[in-house]
Amino acid sequence: MRVDNYGQHIYSVDDLFEHYMKNPDSIVRSITLDDEVEFDSSLELNHQPRVHIYRESSLSVQDYDSLLQSNWHMPQRYRDLDIAAHVLDKCNCEAELQRVGQELLLYQERELFDLLRYLVYLVDTMREHGIVWGVGRGSSIASFVLYKLDVHRINSLVYDLDIREFFK
Repeated sequence: MRVDNYGQHIYSVDDLFEHYMKNPDSIVRSITLDDEVEFDSSLELNHQPRVHIYRESSLSVQDYDSLLQSNWHMPQRYRDLDIAAHVLDKCNCEAELQRVGQELLLYQERELFDLLRYLVYLVDTMREHGIVWGVGRGSSIASFVLYKLDVHRINSLVYDLDIREFFK
């Protein structure tokens, strides 16, 4: 297996067969193979994954990344969500408004509003299905916006956590 410049895992047919020899009961849903000539032989497997043939992309890594970031798999109502208003509405005092405003500017500078919208969708989906998630992890607990969106349970204002820890 190799990894290309875009972070895609590219397998040879030998890699695929070796995987099934070591893990005969595993199910591979999708795989990218490096050699089109060997494509037909890969179909002889008992568990036929969806096979993709690797094609070198003409996109720059930055353009490829932008393309992937533009395709968030969430319902339209979350895509259309005014995330700034949504988070600001959750504030209970002036200190919270100030911190949220400061953080939203940092998220906006980094073009991360779609990420915040997706996190609202993710939290709503986990709640709807009774999925439990952790209280907080790593530098994300420095983000008061993520706290207000219920991504974690650590109030960074109470603990005086610096947002710059999250945006390093």
